[in-house]
Amino acid sequence: MKKTIALISLFIFLNQAQAGVRQYSADLDSSNWKLSDNTRLACTLSHQIPNYGEAKFQSTANRKMNMQFELDMMRLPDTYSLAELRSVAPSWRPGKSSYPIADMKLHKQFAPSLSKKVAWTMLTELEQGMSPTFYYDDWYNSDDKISVGLSSARFKNIYQQFVGCVGNLLDYSFDDIAFTVLNFQFGGDALTKSSKKRLAMITEYLSLDPELDLVLIDGYNDSYGGRNTNLKISERRASKIREYFVNSGVDPGRIEAKGYGEKRHIASNDTVLGRSKNRRVVIRMDKL
Repeated sequence: MKKTIALISLFIFLNQAQAGVRQYSADLDSSNWKLSDNTRLACTLSHQIPNYGEAKFQSTANRKMNMQFELDMMRLPDTYSLAELRSVAPSWRPGKSSYPIADMKLHKQFAPSLSKKVAWTMLTELEQGMSPTFYYDDWYNSDDKISVGLSSARFKNIYQQFVGCVGNLLDYSFDDIAFTVLNFQFGGDALTKSSKKRLAMITEYLSLDPELDLVLIDGYNDSYGGRNTNLKISERRASKIREYFVNSGVDPGRIEAKGYGEKRHIASNDTVLGRSKNRRVVIRMDKL
């Protein structure tokens, strides 16, 4: 009898605890994870939360592995507040207690996000069948609380693809190559060894990023020799780089090349080292 009364009391308590809490999460049938970006430039794992918005994990090409989580809400926050992130066990794991992961800042009219460490922690929790869940006060009704959960249903297979995508990202970004100086050997249009490697990196990136709008190629030379000869050499160097890009599949309309001869020296022409720096092609790239 006492046990029955205790169970009834617990049931009433749980119902009262849930009163005033608006819950948003995908059930087993509606849980949908997808790899919305799967390239060597970006990997995005997204999850639809019915009637609320979308959760996104994203990693982009970079020198260091990065990861970010963003909660894309249909209704953005109307004030500054904090949301508590907890790992919650699904209903089929009774007796498993929830535990805190981190706090997330909610800024007015901005989709909230979380850093790399927390994002990876959330992914690990999902992989283990847990549900990372956010709790915060409703900014429209002070008596209500919001609960937003990420479902682990149908997560594992798409997560394996996401991890594979992250492992295949380029180890450099647009910012690393947006302004590049290539240097040449004396008297011709043969690149130095390090510049050949750099050119290959740029070519690979150009083939992958459709948002690149314009590639400017400016050729320069040292002042060793005749001025007209140096101008022609600088033009030939710039044209060769342009031809290299075009032959690699880059749209010719996105590339402009020009030679400037002895103009705009960046070092003294009195030394071998200075002249080697002046024999260069500068590549500048702009995005849409």
